Amino acid sequence: MLVFTGLSHKTAPIDVRERIAIARDALPDALARLVRGPAIGEAVALSTCNRVEIYAAPKPGCDLESASREASAFLRDLGGSTVAPHLTSASGSNAILHLFRVAASLDSLVVGEPQILGQLKEAIEIARQAKTLGRTLDQAMHRAVRVGKRVRTDTAIGEGQVSVSSIAVDLAGQIFGNLADRVVLLIGAGEMAEAAARLLTASGARLLVVNRSAERGAELAAKIGGHSRSFAELEHALLEADIVISSTSSAGFIVPLDLAERVRRGRRGRSLFLIDIALPRDVDPRVNKLENVYLYDIDDLSRVVADSLEERNNEAKRAAAIVEAEAHGFEAWTLERSLTPTIVGLRARTRAVLASEVERSLAGRLKHLGPADRQALALMIDAATKKLLHHPLTRLKSLAGERRASEHVEILRDLFDLPDVATEGEAEAEIDEREDARADDVVRREDA
Repeated sequence: MLVFTGLSHKTAPIDVRERIAIARDALPDALARLVRGPAIGEAVALSTCNRVEIYAAPKPGCDLESASREASAFLRDLGGSTVAPHLTSASGSNAILHLFRVAASLDSLVVGEPQILGQLKEAIEIARQAKTLGRTLDQAMHRAVRVGKRVRTDTAIGEGQVSVSSIAVDLAGQIFGNLADRVVLLIGAGEMAEAAARLLTASGARLLVVNRSAERGAELAAKIGGHSRSFAELEHALLEADIVISSTSSAGFIVPLDLAERVRRGRRGRSLFLIDIALPRDVDPRVNKLENVYLYDIDDLSRVVADSLEERNNEAKRAAAIVEAEAHGFEAWTLERSLTPTIVGLRARTRAVLASEVERSLAGRLKHLGPADRQALALMIDAATKKLLHHPLTRLKSLAGERRASEHVEILRDLFDLPDVATEGEAEAEIDEREDARADDVVRREDA
């Protein structure tokens, strides 16, 4: 199983979250550092504007608690001692449930927003390329993505405008009432900026785009019917704008206090509204203290979100039920797969004992038997093995959905002195046998 540790908008304010935010190009190095430790064998890091979370599986021989402590220490090293009180952790089934809730956007600032699933898929791919995605996490992440898609398909949780960008635009509408002919400056030309731009265009706002990459800024402006400005023209663009929405991936402030002060003076009493949806933040928070300058960050958007949450409450309940069922099903499936080496080992050990006794008889009192009789004895050994183990193996398989399964497995392995791991071929054969049995059962029920 796996562990999770991290923080989000639910557990930490924005100034804490931005201390441990991991830039996309820094993720491979961060993952490599995680798996270099003694306890973590696999890792995926999810870093967005609302959360920074580590999902990890322990190295062979290490327990979940050790992996959790190592992941927590990694995040504390990134952000300092003030991060520790805001960290949350979970392991085993609780970690799976949290992962599935995240993928389903039930843990998002804006419940139902679609971006988180894309961000999770990107985090998985980065881990795969960094070679920190092993079998345990790969299975869990694959199922999480599937759960996220199922929730969006089977419920209406994502209907309407539900994203950080859409909430930012809603806030802009609340500020001015009508955005028609208002000048909105977009700083940044990424996915969130483009989502906001499309909504703003529909509302009749006039758009300016400023981006460090002039080419990308011009491309977005052309898509939305706006105008692009070079990054060197940022100050002039701030003078023109009524509202600014900033969403870059910059490590430092795009709008520092001194720039905001110059713009404030240049606007000659005209109010300036800035909505900063970046993490780390693009706008120096001290800007909010300037006269006629009003700054909103991601945490401020929660007030607007509260209204939309009530409307989606019923759909969120349906989505939560799906997530819980999927988490329980995945846990049972994982436990069942963990039983495979024990089942294979027990069959092999029993058959070996029976075969050894038959071989001894064939070398002595039964040495006169011919090939046909010897073949009949071999078939008898296989049949006896299956009949002897049928009840205990059936009972063992039924434990897959119970939390005490691992305890029973350990006792059984110890009593019969079974090897730690069955061969991969044997394990896969056992899994195939079970899946074939399930398929046959389905066919029988359909025929009935």
